[in-house]
Amino acid sequence: MNKELEALITLQDIDLMIEESNEVEKLGFSITGCSELEKAREEIASRIKKPLLFRYERLRAKLKRAIVPVKNDICLGCFLRQPTSIGAKGREESELFTCENCGRMLYWLD
Repeated sequence: MNKELEALITLQDIDLMIEESNEVEKLGFSITGCSELEKAREEIASRIKKPLLFRYERLRAKLKRAIVPVKNDICLGCFLRQPTSIGAKGREESELFTCENCGRMLYWLD
């Protein structure tokens, strides 16, 4: 797995944690550590190329998870099978592919 892909996955995890902490605060509970999450997010985002970060941010605005794994050639975002030609390339290359159905960025687990 390449460094940018790892950074994107980490960024998504941090974004989800920030989102969940905001929801908990809306319920009236106090959460500590949000500022550390924001700092970590900024640091990780700085390691990602601008076009890729922009693409992630656009997808993230529409979908809860912008980057999802593919297991057994099935996108785990929309659960539809990916074309075998993309699956073969996705396993071998470090290039990010997009699901033809849901538009999410994909990475392969198997």
